[in-house]
Amino acid sequence: MEEKNIAIEVKDVRKIYKLYDKPSDRMKEAFGLGKKKNHKLHYALNGVSLNIHQGETVGIIGTNGSGKSTLLKIITGVLNPTEGNVQVNGRISALLELGAGFNMEYNGIENVYLNGTMMGFSEKEIDAKLPDILEFADIGDYVNQPVKTYSSGMFVRLAFAVAINIEPEILIVDEALSVGDVFFQAKCYHKFEEFKKMGKTIVFVSHDLSSISKYCDRVFLLNKGVLLGEGSPKEMIDAYKRVLVGQYEVPDKEEHQNLLHDQALIEAAGKSSKVSSAAGTGAENPNALEYGDKKAQIEEFYLTDDNNVRTTAVIKGSEFTIHVRVRILEHIPAPIFAFSLKNAIGTEITGTNTMIEKAFLESAEPGQVKDVTFTQKMTLQGGEYLLSLGVTGYNKDTFEVYHRLYDVLNITVVSDKNTVGYYDMESRVKVVEAGK
Repeated sequence: MEEKNIAIEVKDVRKIYKLYDKPSDRMKEAFGLGKKKNHKLHYALNGVSLNIHQGETVGIIGTNGSGKSTLLKIITGVLNPTEGNVQVNGRISALLELGAGFNMEYNGIENVYLNGTMMGFSEKEIDAKLPDILEFADIGDYVNQPVKTYSSGMFVRLAFAVAINIEPEILIVDEALSVGDVFFQAKCYHKFEEFKKMGKTIVFVSHDLSSISKYCDRVFLLNKGVLLGEGSPKEMIDAYKRVLVGQYEVPDKEEHQNLLHDQALIEAAGKSSKVSSAAGTGAENPNALEYGDKKAQIEEFYLTDDNNVRTTAVIKGSEFTIHVRVRILEHIPAPIFAFSLKNAIGTEITGTNTMIEKAFLESAEPGQVKDVTFTQKMTLQGGEYLLSLGVTGYNKDTFEVYHRLYDVLNITVVSDKNTVGYYDMESRVKVVEAGK
């Protein structure tokens, strides 16, 4: 893509903090007392480079402390990088922290004018935007009260209303939407859709992986200050889940390699799996992501319909069963057998496990083979879905993944009636003449 189409360019950015064990160490170093260093370096970001193009909606995901918020603050100019450069092309509006840029003693309207002025708008221009801002915020008479009296929900309503109504070319949001109620969140995501259609650039950090999957064109995955990779929401969400269970190594800080293309990691993940689906339909995914410490091994999986016939096509409204055969290779205190279903863009729609269902709460020993079945009615809308399977458990307080298979089987739901949304509530509808 041409350089002129780049909205944000981040080049080899590092943000380094000095950490001291006690305040006196900071003081000694500040005054040059003593010869030894009294600090250790913490890399909040370490050599991060990325480009975000105009009109893209980009998500940034990662565990707490991975550097997501630090990166957004550097992009918006709130923080300066220790090393590296950031270039932003376009008017930027950011919603980073609750109440950031607000004067606590001012009321809501005064803060609208304060923020608008800081963004370079004249009083007359803010006058014109004020009705839209107040309508979107919808906090009633509280807009005339000092913002120090606001609830967190009111804060985010007003802050987001200001951020989206100052005609930004680039909108940056950091987890703030998780504060508002579900109705306000729906209104904000509807605004995201409008922005996307207008060709504006959106960058947002969220732990809501469904939103990341639904709205983002690309996703960046950070971990411990290092960019692990970039790609489609589905790719990065699957990789993020490996980070969460500690089975995704951080690259050497000097190499900055992209682990998604690390051959050793690919081999370790077991992409050449010998797992059999035995469905015989060609719906198996030969490149399914697989990982785990292999204390247990999923050896076989398949679906049967309500006539007990193996299939990957299920008629909406009928019962079907997911069959999983698991071999136990080491002692496991309490294995949990699980499945989940995603849609084509990677949003997890539903799923359950034996712990939730209280179906198996025992230990398992080496050499045992468990046949696990999940039987349920198919109420999902007609379409294509992806099945994922897992065997996990807890060793004291530590969560362990023994074997996981992501997107191993394509399930087709056949339907002659699709309602709105992901699944059918099976409503019973009646229309009668009034008064009769």
